[in-house]
Amino acid sequence: MMTTPNTRRAVRIAVVFTAVAAASVVAAAPALAAATLDITGAGSNMIQVDYSCDDSAGVASIQAMMGDPNADHPAAQGIQNSVDCNGSPQSATIPLTADPSRPPLTSGSEAQVRVALVDRNGTVVSGQAKKFTVP
Repeated sequence: MMTTPNTRRAVRIAVVFTAVAAASVVAAAPALAAATLDITGAGSNMIQVDYSCDDSAGVASIQAMMGDPNADHPAAQGIQNSVDCNGSPQSATIPLTADPSRPPLTSGSEAQVRVALVDRNGTVVSGQAKKFTVP
């Protein structure tokens, strides 16, 4: 009786599982890159954020929108293409452009703010939503 074929089969299975596990770790590496975002302030024409990201996160821009929390479209949007991803804490101000087809944000009204670190493909790497009172 020979047991060599069974041993070889077990080794092959172990090699396949190891290769699949290694490939999934390599594919997930960009998704595991550290990226954080915090909305620190909002006005009727700008949003302030603190963020940090590693270069491997692939962040290409910070995109923001603000509007009535119950609306189906934002009243204003903005984008900041100057992003510094070196792993250290950063701050940015994103200027907003009002949508003329939407009611303007008025002082004292509540607004929902959404901001995201976005990669070159338009995929959100990290994001946050908060409610603010428009000054």
